[in-house]
Order: sequence, then structure tokens, then C-alpha cells
Amino acid sequence: MSKRIAFIGGGNMASALISGLIKQGLPSDLIDVVEPFAEARDKLQASFGIAAQPQAGDFLLDAPLLVWAVKPQTFKEAALTVAPHVLGGLHLSVAAGIRSDSIAAWLGTERVVRAMPNTPALIGQGITGLFARASVTANDKAFVEQVIDTTGESLWLEAEEQLDVVTALSGSGPAYVFYFMEAMITAGTEMGLNREQARQLAIATFTGASALAKSTGDSPKVLRQRVTSKGGTTFAAISSMEDNDLRALFIDAMYAARERARELGDEFGAA
Repeated sequence: MSKRIAFIGGGNMASALISGLIKQGLPSDLIDVVEPFAEARDKLQASFGIAAQPQAGDFLLDAPLLVWAVKPQTFKEAALTVAPHVLGGLHLSVAAGIRSDSIAAWLGTERVVRAMPNTPALIGQGITGLFARASVTANDKAFVEQVIDTTGESLWLEAEEQLDVVTALSGSGPAYVFYFMEAMITAGTEMGLNREQARQLAIATFTGASALAKSTGDSPKVLRQRVTSKGGTTFAAISSMEDNDLRALFIDAMYAARERARELGDEFGAA
């Protein structure tokens, strides 16, 4: 990697990408960051030796790629402030909900790619959904892949609205896993384990089950059935979940996440 990359926003997701890029050989002096909060700038300096700037400037003109790692609520304000300094660049947004039509309008360019990563990107184990506007070239896509794949896996989507589904499934998904981990740890401690024992067992169970699903290629349904003998302990647990309609409740929760992603686009998009 030898191309300059600029980040608008220097929080956790920006840090994940920056860490991956540096590990792949991009020198830190080829990375620019605009970050208004002093604490975040100090963290970038300590972690990567990057002197982030509190506001945009013409130094951004040298970056062929700008990564937008800002909150949906602040995207428009940030875009209008940065736009005069980024003529002709390729733009990659990791902000939830904000549609590419809005980004293109604010920045005055059609070279926009939207991405929906997730927090395991922080350790190089993320999965990211990608959507590109029609003006994005094959070379642009390859550049984006080179950046995103430093944090894990990626896949391209044909329709932008699919990104809202990605947000509900994998973008928010780690929180679902942690939620179930919390419940398992609580149950384990209530039934007699100490908290560290319950935590170790819960985390290893999710790690092992995920690895098994990936390595075998079998469907989750088939894998579940293999460990659910009728009348056994797993059967009792699954039956309890089904009696309480947990599957339907979980699916409803994901629909709620997708709807909120749509609302963010409506609420904070171009006006």
C-alpha cells in the first residue's frame, strides 16, 4: 500500500481500519485524520503516531480516498465543511443509514461507496457489506476492497437497500451475540459456577460453534439437529425457547434494527 488515505472521524471504526492498513504496510505518514475531539486525537497519536487535525484543510486534496467514519447525526455538517477540500476523490462511508444519494449531494461527487462493517473489525475478524454507486470504477472497488479487507471479510451488494439488512444482521449482530453471552453467564452463575468459569464456557461455546459452522459448510439447522437428541438436555432447552417463541422475537428484533437504519437515512439524509 502506498496511496494516501484520509479519515473523517477518528473513533473505533477508523482506528480498526488504520490498524489494519498499517499492518499491511501503509506508512502512518500517509494517513490523515480529521478528528474534532482532543481525546480521540491523543489516542491516535499514542496508538499509531498519527497527528490528527481538528478540522479539514487543503491537506485532504492529496488523498485519493476519504473514509467517512462519523456518526449519522453529524455526517451532513461534516460533509459540508470538508467538501471544499476534497475535489475529485473517492469516498467510502462507514456511517449507518446515510444513503449514497445524500453523500453524493453533499460532496458533489458520484464516486461514493457505502460500507457496513462490524466491531470484530477491531481484531481483524470483521465482515463488511459494500455498495458502490454506478460511477465507481472497477479500480475504485479494488482500492476499497484492499482497505476494507485489512479488517476481515467483505462482500458486494447489488442494491443499496440491502445495506440496511446487513446493518440489522452483521452490523448490529455482535451485540446480539454479547447479549446471549450475558444471559448464559448469568444462568451459569445462578446454577453454581463462578463468574469467570461461566464466562470462559460461554465465550468458548460461541467461538467453537462459529468455527464449526464455517469449517463444515453445513447449515446451522443441521448442526443444531445433530446436538439435539429427542428427550435430551439440548432438546429441553430448545423446546423451552420455542415454547416462548424466542425465534420470532429475535427475528422481530432484526426487523426493528433494519427499520431504524432506514429511519436514520430519512432523518439525517439530504434535505
